[in-house]
Amino acid sequence: MMKRYDAVVIGAGHAGVEAASAMAKLNKKTLLTTLSAEAVAFMACNPNIGGTAKGHLVKEIDALGGVMGEVADKATIQVRMLNRAGGEAVHSLRAQVDKNLYHRLMKQRMENTENLDVMEADVNEILFEGNRVVGVKTAVGDTIKADAAVICTGVYMDSRIITGNYERATGPAGFMRSVGLSENLKRYGLDIRRFKTGTPMRVLSKSVDYDEMELQPGEEDLPSFGMLTEGEVRNDCPCYLTYTNEETHRIILSNLDRAPLYNGNISGIGPRYCPSIETKVVRFKDKERHQIFVEPEGADTYEMYVQGLSTSLPFDVQELMLHTVKGLTRAKITRYGYAIEYDCLNPKCLNAALGIKGYAGLYSAGQINGSSGYEEAAAQGLIAGINAARYLDGKEPVILTRDSSYIGVLIDDLVTKGTEEPYRMMTSRAEYRLRLRQDNADIRLTELGHAIGLADEKRYAKYLKKKAEVESLKETFDAVRFKRKDVSQAGIDLGESSKPSFTITELIKTGVGIADIKKLLPELDSYMTDAVTSAVTDIKYSGYLEKEDKRVAEESRLNGYKIPCDMDYNDVEGLRTEAREKLSEVRPMTLGQAGRISGVNSADVTVLLIYLKKKRY
Repeated sequence: MMKRYDAVVIGAGHAGVEAASAMAKLNKKTLLTTLSAEAVAFMACNPNIGGTAKGHLVKEIDALGGVMGEVADKATIQVRMLNRAGGEAVHSLRAQVDKNLYHRLMKQRMENTENLDVMEADVNEILFEGNRVVGVKTAVGDTIKADAAVICTGVYMDSRIITGNYERATGPAGFMRSVGLSENLKRYGLDIRRFKTGTPMRVLSKSVDYDEMELQPGEEDLPSFGMLTEGEVRNDCPCYLTYTNEETHRIILSNLDRAPLYNGNISGIGPRYCPSIETKVVRFKDKERHQIFVEPEGADTYEMYVQGLSTSLPFDVQELMLHTVKGLTRAKITRYGYAIEYDCLNPKCLNAALGIKGYAGLYSAGQINGSSGYEEAAAQGLIAGINAARYLDGKEPVILTRDSSYIGVLIDDLVTKGTEEPYRMMTSRAEYRLRLRQDNADIRLTELGHAIGLADEKRYAKYLKKKAEVESLKETFDAVRFKRKDVSQAGIDLGESSKPSFTITELIKTGVGIADIKKLLPELDSYMTDAVTSAVTDIKYSGYLEKEDKRVAEESRLNGYKIPCDMDYNDVEGLRTEAREKLSEVRPMTLGQAGRISGVNSADVTVLLIYLKKKRY
C-alpha cells in the first residue's frame, strides 16, 4: 500500500514526540513511527525530568509550545530545586517522575493529536529524488511518501547492550533495535560515529534499608515546568542519598579485567559528565566515596533506580559492589545495569536549523546528533519539527541564538563545534546565562512560539499578563521609597549603609530578598509569583545584564550577515588554509556562527566580512 503524509518522524522517543507534535500543530499531516508502541517517550534510564541546565531547557520547550513540561507536571511525584547556592540564574528545577505514567500520558497525547498518526514501523531507508526527500521505506517493504523526514532514532541505530562478557543486539530496556538505517545514511555520505551510554541496576524497594541512608524529600512552593499547569504537582515520594566506600572501590578495581570498558569489548565513546561507576573510581582514585541516589521509578512499581552506579560490569560483580553500599547491603536486584553502544551522526553535518546539509527536507534531532539526555533530545526535536514544517511551507527556518535560549546554545554547540562524546547541557556552556534563566523563559520565547503558531492564545494571554506585571513591578520598585526607620522595623538588615531612605530597587541591589520585600509591600501577594521573581531577579542582575547587552549587540551584528550555503571558501582571498577547511566542513549560516568555529580566528572573520560586503550578500 502507498501511504502519503506531509512528513514522517522516525522514532518516538523524547525528540520524536516533540517533532511530530509540532508539525501536526502546524497543520502538517504527520506520521510518527516507532519500533514499539510501548517505547513512546519511554525513560530507559533515569526517571526524572529537568536538573542542572536541563530544567532551563524544559521551561524553554514549554514557552515555545512544546509538550514535555506539561506532561512531566502530570507525572511528577517529587520536585526539588538544584543549584540553590549558585544564585537565581542557575537555579534548576528537577522533577522525579513516574516513568510508566509519563510514557502513557505522552502516548495518549500523540494518539489524540489532530493531523498525527502513530504507527509501529521499522524505517530503514530514506527515499530521495536527487537530493530532495520524497519518502521512507520500512523493513517490511512499506513505502510512505512524504516531502520531509525527521530522524529521531535515539540510541537505537545498530545498538547492542553489554554486561560483562554478555551482549545482546537490542535497544535499551529490551526493545528491538533499528537495523539498516545507519547503513542507508552511510551510503549517502553521512559521517556515522559510535557512542556509548549506560544505566545502573534497579532494586526492589522493600529490600532497601532506608534508615541507613539520608532522606531527600521534595521541596514546597516550587514552580512547575508548564506555564499552564494549574495547582501544585504531586510531591510525596522521597529519594535517598548514600555513598560508595573503600570496599566498593576495591571490588571494582580488582575486576577491571572483566569490565567491558577496560578489556576492549566496548569501543564506543561514553559521556564525560555522566560516567559509569568503574570510570569514576579509576579516574578519581583520590576520592574516598561517590554519591548514590536511590530514587523511585514510579508510583505503580516497587523498583528503585540506583543513580550513580551506572555500570557494565559482570552480574556477579554488580551484586558484590552493590551490597557494600550502606542501605543496600540486602538489596535485591530486579534489573542489572548495562552499557549500550549505538550509531549516531557527526552533528557537524547539520545546519543550525537541524537540517542535514545537502539534503532538502531531511532533519535530525536527539541522541542521534551526539547529545545525551531526554531534555536535550526534546529541545532538538521541537526545533527540527518546527523547521521541517516551515520548509514544507517555504518559510525561513527558525534559528535560536545563544543569547536567546539554552536551546540556542545546545544546537549551536553541536553543529558548530561538534562533539567527541555524548553532549550534555550545563549552565557553564551558556555565556549569557544571567539572562537565560528559568523564571524568564516564557518572557524570552513565548512571543516567538505564538508567532510560529505553537503557543496558543491561552498561553499567550498568560505571557502578556506576566510581562505587564513585571514592568509594573519594576516601576513600583523604582518609585516607592521607605525611610531607614521603617526598613529596620521590618527586620531588614541594612548593613553599614547610612542612607536615610531606600527605594525597593536599591534594597534589592543590596541583596534583600522577596520575603523581606513583602514585609514592606504586602500587595506583592496580588501579583503572579513568577512575575515577582522575574522582576526582582532582573533588578538584582541589572548591572551585569547591561554588560551582557553590549556583547549581545556585537553578536547580533555578526549574525545579521548571512552566508550562502553554497559558498566557495576557496574564492575568499586572505583566508588561512585551516579556516577554509573548517568553514567548508561546518558551512556556517551566519558570520557570527563562523566566528565560533574552532580554527577560525577574528582575522578570518574580518576577511569574510569584507568579502560578503563586496558580494552584497
